[in-house]
Amino acid sequence: MKGGGIKSIFFLFIALTAFIPTSAQVNSDAYRLNVYKSRDLIKVDGKLNETTWAKAEFTGQFTQNFPIDSIPATSQTKVALSFDENNLYIAGVCSENPGEEHIIQSLRRDYEFSLNENLMIYVDPFDDYTNGFAFGITPAGVEREGLVTNGQDVSTDWDNKWTSAVQNYHDRWEFEMSIPFKTLRYNASNREWNILLLRMDLKNNQRSTWPPVPLGFQPSSFAFSGKVIFRDPLKKSGANISLIPYLTGSVAKDHEESTDSNAKGDIGFDAKIAVTPALNLDLTFNPDFSQVEVDRQVTNLSRFEIFFPERRQFFLENRDLFGQGGFMTIRPFFSRRIGIAEDTTDNTLQVPIQFGARLSGKLGKNWRIGVLNMQTQDEDPARLTGIEEIENSHKLLQQNYTVAVFQRQVFTRSNLGAIFVNRQALNFSAEDTTISTTQYNRVIGLDYNLLSKDNRWEGDIFYHRSLDPDKKDDAFASGAFLRYQVRTMNIGFFSSIVGEGYNAEVGFVPRKDIIRLGIFPEFFFYPKSKTIQRHGPGFDLSHFTDLEFNRTDQEFEGFYGFQFLNTSELVFGTTWRYQLLRDPFDPTNTDGEELAEGTDYSWQTIWFFYSTDTRKLLSLETEAEFGGFYNGDRYNIRGQVNYRFQPFGSVALNVDYNNIELPEPLNDASFWLISPRVDLTFTRKVFFTTFLQFNDQDDNVNLNARFQYRFKPVSDLFVVYTENYFPDNFAVKNRAIVLKLTYWLNI
Repeated sequence: MKGGGIKSIFFLFIALTAFIPTSAQVNSDAYRLNVYKSRDLIKVDGKLNETTWAKAEFTGQFTQNFPIDSIPATSQTKVALSFDENNLYIAGVCSENPGEEHIIQSLRRDYEFSLNENLMIYVDPFDDYTNGFAFGITPAGVEREGLVTNGQDVSTDWDNKWTSAVQNYHDRWEFEMSIPFKTLRYNASNREWNILLLRMDLKNNQRSTWPPVPLGFQPSSFAFSGKVIFRDPLKKSGANISLIPYLTGSVAKDHEESTDSNAKGDIGFDAKIAVTPALNLDLTFNPDFSQVEVDRQVTNLSRFEIFFPERRQFFLENRDLFGQGGFMTIRPFFSRRIGIAEDTTDNTLQVPIQFGARLSGKLGKNWRIGVLNMQTQDEDPARLTGIEEIENSHKLLQQNYTVAVFQRQVFTRSNLGAIFVNRQALNFSAEDTTISTTQYNRVIGLDYNLLSKDNRWEGDIFYHRSLDPDKKDDAFASGAFLRYQVRTMNIGFFSSIVGEGYNAEVGFVPRKDIIRLGIFPEFFFYPKSKTIQRHGPGFDLSHFTDLEFNRTDQEFEGFYGFQFLNTSELVFGTTWRYQLLRDPFDPTNTDGEELAEGTDYSWQTIWFFYSTDTRKLLSLETEAEFGGFYNGDRYNIRGQVNYRFQPFGSVALNVDYNNIELPEPLNDASFWLISPRVDLTFTRKVFFTTFLQFNDQDDNVNLNARFQYRFKPVSDLFVVYTENYFPDNFAVKNRAIVLKLTYWLNI
């Protein structure tokens, strides 16, 4: 199947999905909230005693979304908005059961929504039902903010300045928020914003919204939003420039190499500049990510590269623009390729980033733009991850990375996008055979993302091509996905194809020369029960072939799940797998005897998953799988025990045990992965996290401890200690301590 035929399918898919039947936005006309300019000074203290609130229009009745939709919430909520020249104000009253203790996970900012009593406010100033901002508050005064993308997905990676206060009473808690207009992106001429309010009331085990959101849909979906009507003119936003310098010092010692301790200091900065009210320019010079938590290790029994999520702050904001092209396993851009490499013995290296810039945001109502440029330092010896290895290469030149994305909104909530990704080696010489990259690698492509007005239909189709100095055949990747969801059913199908010559070096593409087809229906029943909220069956079928349509893999997973009214969950099922090895492979990944290329295997397992009531101080989550594994057997048990001593933090223990038995001459193996974690939140400004990881497979014990003091909004002091040991005798491999200070300065 060549590129021309795939492009024809691409445009046919767009034409067909344009006619998917939908209704109008569900609540926009029925739920409207008038907002007036404040006539007095609002003191943000959580006390709603200003004249502004006495005269303000409050929302009407909140409606349950969980466990039963379409009926009034047991404990009601009311919210009002106001504004002045500089700030948007939000105030509310959350009624509750008198005398009962709040359920609060911790005092850490950006709390987990489902584990804390809280209220979330979602606003869409762009009136596109797709992008917006989220602000949340708990009865303990803990704040949460994020960006809303794809009409309903919330990313808490976004950080900005705003203030709030909470007052608690015996039968309610009241709050006030002050959000500077400089924090938001909006068009002053647009005086109608979309809004959705979502409350998690754990005491009553209820989730309620204004306007109503039916079961089976994300309660944060703008498809069900109401309208905020500003009855007085909004002020046009003025200049908005923020400078965030940092200062860091560190001491490190490599005990394996018996080197002397290495002490160093560094400085750098980030800057945020509002180019227009809806378009932002982010700059970074000599960025430092030493405060970022280490990756959570996994036991790798796969034939392919493991995906680890990005944790570095600069790459997280607006990552839906840059990192959501293609499918999860066919990404044209994966930001972890920038600044992370390997030495010649496959150890991970941090390659310093010299500078970077990112321009992202809205151009008018219908256009979004994202342009990213980063440059890294040279490193020797080093190789980039994700590229085809060049024999005898070891020298990594300076690399410049550029990503450009353009999106055009179509059919109300869908969008058509184009992406360009470029990696360029600076000062490249074809005569130097030790250079570990080619001169350049590029990817261009189109993506169409479908999201219907009523949120029932979701889809995606893409076509990407890679460009290299040596032109390759079949240098393309394409895929299509379509899902239909309602209260009682969620059904979808997908297909994808990756050519043998497709080479997205700055992306994540673990498999090539592969065609994949799949379908995943799931059905839900809502019984009249005092214990079960819903239950139902589902299955997931995937079929893989090479580009000549020869079967390479197949997987069928069938399951039945129960969700209980007390938030606990039980799922059990069976999985059947078939694999044809296209390369030799050791199933234990222990450098032992390998199964031969061209041999095929099929096996079956049974499994279950169970989690207890997450509202309890002590909660448990466990999963087990038993059965075959290639030409042998595997038993896997994993789980997490969590104890919450609210509101000051939690202690968790994660355990993953694998026992693999294979016939000789293959290796047997038993792997433990044990990860205790202590998360302490002394106040809303002082946090301490200790994370220990014992990994049998990697023969390593890692300790990571992080102290954070937020002395001003978005300004922090970090102290991070990291140490690695050999697990058999706990001899030290290496250790480091880092001190980092950041400060947010508005200019």
